[in-house]
Amino acid sequence: MTVNIKHPDRLLIGGEWVEPIDGAPIPVISPDTEEIVFTVAGAGPRDMDRAVEAARRAFDSGPWSEMPPEKRIALVERLADALDRRAGEIGEAWTLQVGALAVLGPIFAGIGTQHLRDAIAHGRNFKFEQQVESPVAPDARIVYEAVGVVAAITPWNVPYMLMTNKVAPALVAGCTLIMKPSPETPLEAYVIAECAQEAGLPPGVINLVPADREAADHLMRNPQIDKVAFTGSTAVGKQIGQVCAEQVRRCSLELGGKSAAIVLDDMSDEEVADILTGAITTLSGQVCAMLSRALVPSHRYDGIAAAIAAAMKKVRIGHSDDPSTQMGPLATRRQLERVEKYVEIGVAEGATLVTGGKRPTQPNRGVFYEPTLFTGVTNDMRIAREEIFGPVLCLIPYDGVDHAIRIANDSMYGLNASVLTHDAESAAKIGRKMRAGTFAQNGLKTDFSLPMGGFKQSGIGREGGEQGLRGYLETKSMLLEPAK
Repeated sequence: MTVNIKHPDRLLIGGEWVEPIDGAPIPVISPDTEEIVFTVAGAGPRDMDRAVEAARRAFDSGPWSEMPPEKRIALVERLADALDRRAGEIGEAWTLQVGALAVLGPIFAGIGTQHLRDAIAHGRNFKFEQQVESPVAPDARIVYEAVGVVAAITPWNVPYMLMTNKVAPALVAGCTLIMKPSPETPLEAYVIAECAQEAGLPPGVINLVPADREAADHLMRNPQIDKVAFTGSTAVGKQIGQVCAEQVRRCSLELGGKSAAIVLDDMSDEEVADILTGAITTLSGQVCAMLSRALVPSHRYDGIAAAIAAAMKKVRIGHSDDPSTQMGPLATRRQLERVEKYVEIGVAEGATLVTGGKRPTQPNRGVFYEPTLFTGVTNDMRIAREEIFGPVLCLIPYDGVDHAIRIANDSMYGLNASVLTHDAESAAKIGRKMRAGTFAQNGLKTDFSLPMGGFKQSGIGREGGEQGLRGYLETKSMLLEPAK
């Protein structure tokens, strides 16, 4: 199967596939081979303004925002059906661009399209208008209306899932969108745009403008945008939040993490090693909710470290389309260099590099890195405090559960957390004390149908669930006289 994009050299603006005015072509590079495998159009600042104008017209003058919710939802359902028919292409695009394991492609494509079906279900059950009691007016209503024009800006690690997690509730709410995918991973957004046309969404409801950072910065500063929905690094999220604050604009920010996993004494060394190694090698560690800090009892520190090191050495590194591969490449050479720099920092800080910390001898080309374990880590080290976004695990000792919870919460981040134990009651008790938007017992787990987001500098707002839909709605109170 191949990824079939009809107009890779064009942008979708106002329902038409148009040539860029001032953007440069964007090469898509395979991390397996570091070869260019696709080239797509790149949008420039004037293209961004065109896209915003088209979305603005579609919202202010088009039928979308005034369409009854059930009609809007029916079109979103047609979009979901069209995306289901292209699930194979979506999965292949992920592997092609990021080096995600090919066996996972169809699974994550399904999860991404399920975001639309989840939003559809919430939209059907949601009361967009409800009457309430008021001493001021005999006819009082609370009405929920679309927030308006949304700029949806996504990163490169799981691009389809993260884009549909914005597109789905925004469309059900009645918003119009400008999709700005990462320049490293634009292909899935092209599929969404093509399927939106196939489904019959009105012109301008969905617009597509892949671009570099300069053009993206221009987009988010456009005053005609009502909301920015962003997933990415905390550093960029702060910039977006500042711009939105200046314009008193809505934003949702799903940002970085340095998530902790607390190991309790009832888990064996081998169980701990299997769970943590499996987590840190997922998408080569390039997951915002990654459990990258493992807090283990001091008296078991050496045994757990040895078990994790042994498990990491068994991980099969290889090309993403090889069924025997357990961990593929990093997404880009820039990301590889970032991980290498942090490993150098860890060694300089005095941590012990137990295993990994280098590129493997095979494959001999591509952007590959070994699973890496640091011991002798204290929670004030940069490798314990800053998001590395790679297969690097820091092992930190603790003395007593309360001490472990303090270490876990001693972070500017609060996206995810876990406790490794067979005792569900203890897990629930500890989970309530951990300052994180998601908590799971025994590993890296996420239910994307539930609200997801972060505490502290891991973000603002939630995606998923009814809360995700509400994030694209404004609340209006109406006080009316009785009908005559």
